[in-house]
Amino acid sequence: MLAIGEFSRMTHLSVRTLRRYHEAGLLEPATVDPATGYRYYSAEQIPAAQIIHRLRELDVPLPEVKRILGSPDPGARGALVANHLRRLEAELDRTRAAVASLRRLLQPEPAPLAVELRAVPATTVAAIEDDVDVDHVIAWYAGAMAELDALVGEAPGAPGGLYDNALFEQGRGHVLVYRPAPEPPRGGRVRPVTLPAVELATTTHAGEHDDIEVTYGELGAWVVANALAVVGPVREHYLVGPRDTPDPARWRTEIGWPVFGVAAL
Repeated sequence: MLAIGEFSRMTHLSVRTLRRYHEAGLLEPATVDPATGYRYYSAEQIPAAQIIHRLRELDVPLPEVKRILGSPDPGARGALVANHLRRLEAELDRTRAAVASLRRLLQPEPAPLAVELRAVPATTVAAIEDDVDVDHVIAWYAGAMAELDALVGEAPGAPGGLYDNALFEQGRGHVLVYRPAPEPPRGGRVRPVTLPAVELATTTHAGEHDDIEVTYGELGAWVVANALAVVGPVREHYLVGPRDTPDPARWRTEIGWPVFGVAAL
């Protein structure tokens, strides 16, 4: 049997932490001396202690750690850990996005924005559309685009999307993603949709989408500065993206702000 100090050195869990885990029913000693109250552990408990240590380093809450250790099914234990890892990855993505945005916003002299005014004719495309919560847009987009790719195949032209104003203003709105196609097919959720003619103020966002809202803000400021009235859903055109290259530095997303009423340019 190992005294609590010895067990602490072997597992890198402090004596205080081991006592707390005992009180929580998470890692109970093999035996407790009834006369002295001293805790003793067995060598067989070392792997469990090390698992607890790693899970806590990943900020797994104590009740969930207890559930993981208490599950007799290795598959169930793995699923519980995987769920927490997915939550951590989502938190890391949000942190990375915030850092990227702050770096751009804190630049002393941001590069001037290149904006082009363009008239886009009505176009019939293969599209999928639905009302989507803003938190679910990325997952919805991935599924919709995979379905479009499977049906449209190798037709030329970059994909795009239309994003209703309510998505940004209220957290839920209409989203449409599309693939150009000479003869847009119909199947599953895919159907031909004619995008109306529109005048756009456009700019291109370079790189991954972690800080794309900064480019949105810069384009919006340009539109206001040039006395343009904004109408209709924002359009995105994915010139180069994850479908084309795994290198985020090469991604290019064109943002098109529907406008009319040019007062001063």
